[in-house]
Amino acid sequence: MTKFLKRKKILLIITGGIACYKALDLIRRLQEKQVEIECILTESAKEFINPITFESLLGRSVHSNLFSLSQEKKMNHIRLAHEVDAIIVIPCTANFIAKMANGIADDLASNILLASKKIKIIAPAMNTNMWTNNAVKNNLRTLKKMNVKIFSPKKGKLACGTKGSGKLMEIEEILNNLDDIFCPKELQ
Repeated sequence: MTKFLKRKKILLIITGGIACYKALDLIRRLQEKQVEIECILTESAKEFINPITFESLLGRSVHSNLFSLSQEKKMNHIRLAHEVDAIIVIPCTANFIAKMANGIADDLASNILLASKKIKIIAPAMNTNMWTNNAVKNNLRTLKKMNVKIFSPKKGKLACGTKGSGKLMEIEEILNNLDDIFCPKELQ
């Protein structure tokens, strides 16, 4: 049961993993909890799901372009970096983990992460061989040192047809973990 999410502001960054469609369920479930949601789709995420799908569910535009004129005038990446309670990257691909761990800021999502001092969370999802790769492990250690919270993937059947670790954490478990993050210290 989640009770501390109500009226929080969360920025979802959707990256281009096959599990990105599950972010739609997360949005719906967060909306049920009266969470205010902003959403960024990376260019690779738009290869999996059309932005209009997210916009229909959200009832507003998604963000994706760092250099759009209307957004640039408002310094949207700075506003988004400061006006939320937390940022969650779902699904977080091996590529995006590497970008975060190494401070690469080549798109709207990575710029916002660098500009924000808010709670940062990743929910990785990828092939088992990628998840267990030493480069990914090193990048995850770096992110932990940077106080990024990691919602580790689960074992199960993956999109590639193999079984192993790398499956996106179930949405219900993500919600519970998010709620725990916002639980007041005196109740922990």
